[in-house]
Amino acid sequence: MHNFQAKSGVFYGVGVGPGDPLLITLKAHHLIQGADVICYLSNQIGTSQARDIASLSITSRSTPAEEVAIPMPMSTDRTAANAAYDLGAAQISVHIKSGKSVVFLCEGDPLFFGSFSYLLERLSDSHECLVVPGISSVNAAASALQQPLTLLQESFVVMSGRHTDAQLEQALISHDSVVIMKAGWARARILAILDKTGRTADASYLAYIGRDNEEILTDVTQLANTTGPYFSLFVVLKRERLS
Repeated sequence: MHNFQAKSGVFYGVGVGPGDPLLITLKAHHLIQGADVICYLSNQIGTSQARDIASLSITSRSTPAEEVAIPMPMSTDRTAANAAYDLGAAQISVHIKSGKSVVFLCEGDPLFFGSFSYLLERLSDSHECLVVPGISSVNAAASALQQPLTLLQESFVVMSGRHTDAQLEQALISHDSVVIMKAGWARARILAILDKTGRTADASYLAYIGRDNEEILTDVTQLANTTGPYFSLFVVLKRERLS
């Protein structure tokens, strides 16, 4: 058995998966249980999706950890986000310099659309940083749909609701399998682009995968043409698969 004990003075990016706490890896669980400091992003009132997912690992510790919440404004304004990451990195650095092990909890995988990436950029030059991968919402979505993301010579691309109409159209025209992440605020626009490219029938919509309020819709024509939740995505797969 490998020793998963958190090392002093190390910053860990730990993926906690898409929402189901049972999808947290054993390595992530052991590090959460053993780290001196547990850090995560929160909203302005202190609620953290990542902490909620990892709550069983946190509350079953033999001794409580010090916790650091980094308030993150839910906005497309990168100036405000960068200021929050600057402040969070400074707080984390103080703990690392004092010899403490710090675990940062990240939904999904830390390096796949992960907030940890921005802290890693700020801290990796001056501190030892290690990463524990987690199950991404893309993989969890495929499991929920019981559909392979790609087969044989099918092409696969991951896009974001932040991409332009032209970029999303090109992806849907050029690739067999397309996942569109961060779809909530762009949901109405994405639905229109799916219709324009003739991919509506290929699309499924998922939100809050693996959580109590999980939503799965395989017929997106039934989806309200309004803004959706932040934790949502579209999975677009060819209905006629290669054999």
